[in-house]
Amino acid sequence: MDKKIATTIFESLASGVRLDVYRLLVKNAPNGLVAGEIATLLALPSTNLSFHLKAMTHAGLLNVTQEGRYQRYRANLSIMQELIIYLTAECCTGHTEAEHCFDSDSASDCCNTEANLSTTDQIDSYL
Repeated sequence: MDKKIATTIFESLASGVRLDVYRLLVKNAPNGLVAGEIATLLALPSTNLSFHLKAMTHAGLLNVTQEGRYQRYRANLSIMQELIIYLTAECCTGHTEAEHCFDSDSASDCCNTEANLSTTDQIDSYL
């Protein structure tokens, strides 16, 4: 991940509604939810939600699959894992005692699902 992709992710999450949507989809991983379920659970008008879902999908935060007339949205957990790795890549490099450093390997166990596609390729296609 590079700075441009990280910035795109942060910009996309710079909304309370989008944070709520992402957290709800993380809670419902790996199955995700269809747009109507998200709107109902968060008490949002569907037109408002549609705008946010599109922006989050373009930023690579969500994966969407067509299921008949409905679109199922899933949180792209691997992109969040990549963002955490990017943010913590130099953790404790200025200190010799590394016992309290962040361990991205142990944090990645919850984020390895087949539903999460290659995130860098997804975002690059939108930038």
